[in-house]
Amino acid sequence: MSVKTITSGELLALRNEGKPVDLIDVRTPVEFREIHAEGARLVPLDRLDPQAVMRGRNDDGAEPLFVICRSGGRAKQACEKFVATGFHNVILVEGGTLAWEKAGGQVVRGKKAISLERQVRIAAGSLVLLGVVLALTIHLWFVFLSAFIGAGLVFAGVTDTCGMGMLLARMPWNQVRDENSTCCSR
Repeated sequence: MSVKTITSGELLALRNEGKPVDLIDVRTPVEFREIHAEGARLVPLDRLDPQAVMRGRNDDGAEPLFVICRSGGRAKQACEKFVATGFHNVILVEGGTLAWEKAGGQVVRGKKAISLERQVRIAAGSLVLLGVVLALTIHLWFVFLSAFIGAGLVFAGVTDTCGMGMLLARMPWNQVRDENSTCCSR
């Protein structure tokens, strides 16, 4: 299934022309709080309900829905969910928030946080190291912990779906208690 795309520069030009730009950010609440494109609203990928998002819009679906994340991967997954649900006027913002800011788009900055990608690397690396240390000191069978994590990383790379990332996204330190920052509908 093909996903329509737009560059950050093209999206900024639309905004500057006064065209309506409905922009959703599909990162975690903590990542959104750290930095997001001005005017974007948060709809985390792990809680994305395409039907609910489309019902919550102020139009009949004729206007495009733009989807952004940090660099484009999760936004692409979100766009694919919309298309699979029957909504085809959904457009991926190429390069995500990083490209948006680089193109001169206004961003809102908040409290710094460790990105979900870094959290996955820290957790996976720690578990692999733990498995090796336990295999060398306690019992050889602990090597399977490292093998399990390695297999999970290969699976994540092949499918572009990371179970550890989804689990970490639900951890308390990745949640935002401020109700104003996690608006899933208009």
